Amino acid sequence: MLKEFKEFAMKGNLLDIAVGFVMGAAFGKVVTAFTQGIVSPLVGLLLGGVDFSEMKAVLKPAEIGPDGAEIASEVAIMYGNFINTIIDFIIVAFAMFMVVKAVNKMKRKEEEAPAAPPAPPADVVLLEEIRDLLKKK
Repeated sequence: MLKEFKEFAMKGNLLDIAVGFVMGAAFGKVVTAFTQGIVSPLVGLLLGGVDFSEMKAVLKPAEIGPDGAEIASEVAIMYGNFINTIIDFIIVAFAMFMVVKAVNKMKRKEEEAPAAPPAPPADVVLLEEIRDLLKKK
């Protein structure tokens, strides 16, 4: 059983999937950093200084006691983070679209390679040989 598992785990497809998963996770972090550090501030600047990560709908404000200490924290829907996540998704989806498009283009080029013409039937080859022999005489 251990031998079978080792054979399964060492198959090329499984290793390719594992590498793809790790690369995808790393790519996701890069995209998140790009979105939060570059895209969101630029879009926020264009929209008049809006910071997406701070956008929220307060359902219940924080309760503050007479001594200034917070008794109950604020209850809010943080839709700004959701907007950032949607932007992340769109960037990742577009990158994956471009990768798939490039792979499909390479596959089409391989498929378009002209195939060798099929070999003529044996009787045609034999007749051609007879014809060539008769020409020589």
